Amino acid sequence: MEQCWRWYGPDDPVTLDQLKQAGATGVVTALHHIYDGRAWSLAEVLERKRIIESNGLTWSVVESIPVHNSIKIGTPERQRYAGWYKDSIRALAKAGIHTICYNFMPVVDWTRTDLAYRLPTTGYALRFDAIDFAAYDLFVLKRPNAEASYSPARIAEAEGRLKGTSTEAMAQIERNLIAGLPATERRYDREAMLEALRDYDDVGPAELKANLAWFLNEIVPVAEDVGSRMCIHPDDPPFSLYGLPRVVSTAEDVRFIFGAVDSQANGLTLCTGSFGTRADNDIGAMIEEFGPRIHFAHLRNVTREDGGSFFEAEHLEGSTDMAAVVLALMREEARRHKQGRADWRIPMRPDHGHLLADDIGKTRINPGYSLIGRLKGLAELRGIMRAVERFELA
Repeated sequence: MEQCWRWYGPDDPVTLDQLKQAGATGVVTALHHIYDGRAWSLAEVLERKRIIESNGLTWSVVESIPVHNSIKIGTPERQRYAGWYKDSIRALAKAGIHTICYNFMPVVDWTRTDLAYRLPTTGYALRFDAIDFAAYDLFVLKRPNAEASYSPARIAEAEGRLKGTSTEAMAQIERNLIAGLPATERRYDREAMLEALRDYDDVGPAELKANLAWFLNEIVPVAEDVGSRMCIHPDDPPFSLYGLPRVVSTAEDVRFIFGAVDSQANGLTLCTGSFGTRADNDIGAMIEEFGPRIHFAHLRNVTREDGGSFFEAEHLEGSTDMAAVVLALMREEARRHKQGRADWRIPMRPDHGHLLADDIGKTRINPGYSLIGRLKGLAELRGIMRAVERFELA
């Protein structure tokens, strides 16, 4: 697999030199300053590519071109934003960049209640506490009709948790949930969050799926024409938040997406952490079924806890057998190579590293994207890949 690294552009505290020191050769990035649905110009794409290549690296994957909210809720202006999206695909193709990761999550992107969960190792991880989330949703945000999203037992747990949580601690949870994470499209205060949620009052799973299918029918033919590969990222976490629909969470969801436009250009980002948060997702079986259309892999691990909570584990620990995942992906690569596919190699990146060692205490850190934790993760994953190659297991 091609060893890649997510880079948030020139303002990222992790530099391209450090990326090379980690042993990565490919860069996963985007024009993060363009987040409002406007088209990416060829000139800006080429300038970002120039910066990357001048450091001896390759811009391997785009992550992501944001999908405008009008497309997700299906308003008339979606046609204009889909047009700009297609223009961005064409501009990237002219620059020689053909793998594009994106997501279709409503309102919020990846969501965690704790960005500095202390581990027994004394490092820090990202964590989602389902009771903390419910307490915030029910009693702080006070989302209308939020009670319908929770069982009576969970509501009682959330009420008890709120009583035992200080005002300062709950304010931190709120900042973690709605104040914005790296490269998210929007940042919210409480009032803006409630307003954004109202956009989805009439959008349930069926409507969101229909809007996703519409979007795919718009963009995938363009990707086919220019030789590009779209690869949708699963929901993170893969279940409803704030009563919102989420439609990229299970194998059945992927089947729907692939069936909406049956094209090699309509593919998947295999995020083992997102899919692995659900015990009913068999990631090995998903690789076997969807392998030919897996265009990108996020390799990270989570430890599932009781009641819907989870935390980001070490890359080779947690609830997913990462060694088996890497082996399955490398066997998929071998099949592609034997078939003569030009895109036989799957780009991967180590995702959501722990905060470790000298990174602890730094003021400029993108949560989950510090240097040392990801460097450790990439080294561990590289060890598995080298063993598979050395012993010819794929």
